[in-house]
Amino acid sequence: MVTDKLDNILIENNIQMETPKKKKRILLKLGSNTLTRETDQISRGKIEDIARQIAALKDEYEFVLISSGAVAVAKQFVNLEKSGENIDVKQALASIGQPHLMRIFQESFRELGLLTSQCLLSPNDFSREDARQNIINTVNVLVENDYIPIINENDTASIDAIQFGDNDNLAAQTAALLNVDLFIIATNTHGVYKKGSITAETPETIRQVNDLSILEREIETETKSAHGTGGMKSKVSAAAITQKAKIETWIVNGLDENFMLDAINDKVHFTKIDH
Repeated sequence: MVTDKLDNILIENNIQMETPKKKKRILLKLGSNTLTRETDQISRGKIEDIARQIAALKDEYEFVLISSGAVAVAKQFVNLEKSGENIDVKQALASIGQPHLMRIFQESFRELGLLTSQCLLSPNDFSREDARQNIINTVNVLVENDYIPIINENDTASIDAIQFGDNDNLAAQTAALLNVDLFIIATNTHGVYKKGSITAETPETIRQVNDLSILEREIETETKSAHGTGGMKSKVSAAAITQKAKIETWIVNGLDENFMLDAINDKVHFTKIDH
């Protein structure tokens, strides 16, 4: 009855109620090299830069973050006795570093009125339908209540991200599961470079592709970066997952200030992989 009366008042006064515009959802994957700015420490300045961009875009976009960096931040606080290259040591470092990483995110984002939450996932979560649905439900509730989920792989229980993909695979699977509108991979290059131009002063970015085999040929001899574990190969593999799910993927240079804003406004070179 109340709803009917409201409708009648609106009609009589020729008032139209606008349907709230649905925000586009971006899944942003942040690698260790981006978060450390290719140093040996997590950069608060870079996390603040990311927060400022999200604050500037929040009226049109909603965000889910996949963040590496737990091992990198732990190395700032501890020096474990065993070699840092051992998997069990890296898992221990991830356990130590994860709460510190989340604290930095929380403090930096809160200054701009942004709320954060932590979600830890493992590969097994994507193989069970009940777990998949729980992930979707949880993320949706968080986003609807203006919380930004910050997801990392549960490195204590799983070694996949530590060994191989620097969360690239996790990010792609999560993007596909959540059916996001755009998947952005922030790395330390302006996308995928043409092989012959890498040694040039200004490498040439492959700006837009649909056929991933083009990118695979360009990166077949690449080397991995200092802090990340995946390199460009794992990013192109991740893009194959999102392309199959009909999600557009951007590979952008996260070291730049305002990298998302500039990419959205087409002010910088980056690689766009069509779905």
